Amino acid sequence: MTEIQDSQLSPSRQLPPSRRALLAGASVTCAAMLAGCTTQDVPPAGSGTAASASGSASAAAAVATTSQVPEGGGKIIDARRMVITQPQPGSFKAFSSICTHQGCFVNSVSNGTINCPCHGSKFSITDGAVVHGPATRPLPPIAISVEGTSIFPG
Repeated sequence: MTEIQDSQLSPSRQLPPSRRALLAGASVTCAAMLAGCTTQDVPPAGSGTAASASGSASAAAAVATTSQVPEGGGKIIDARRMVITQPQPGSFKAFSSICTHQGCFVNSVSNGTINCPCHGSKFSITDGAVVHGPATRPLPPIAISVEGTSIFPG
């Protein structure tokens, strides 16, 4: 054991809290905060409300609405690293928003192409094919589904 020096004692003649005590207190505080953040109510089994609960969850999982994707153009969804296009009225496609040339993110959709600002590569809004290099590989497609006016991944 080590001897406690007078300089280590606080004015009330007690030792300052140990690192373990501080970490334990911080962990309890974080756990309590996280527990308070949960807002999802799960209906009891057989309550008949499961369909409405899943319907609202589906609406929350939509990445865009059909009205946000212009005909002949597209919308970039940064959070999902995807671009959704509407090459023909009512036909929606999705592709990775990461350029296959050097990994830059595309930043616009115009004149029928998905455009990369780094080196000028352009990709077709119809199939992701390279329209103008230096990229040599198409943008990878991403599966989406359209339900009503909502667009979902998968």
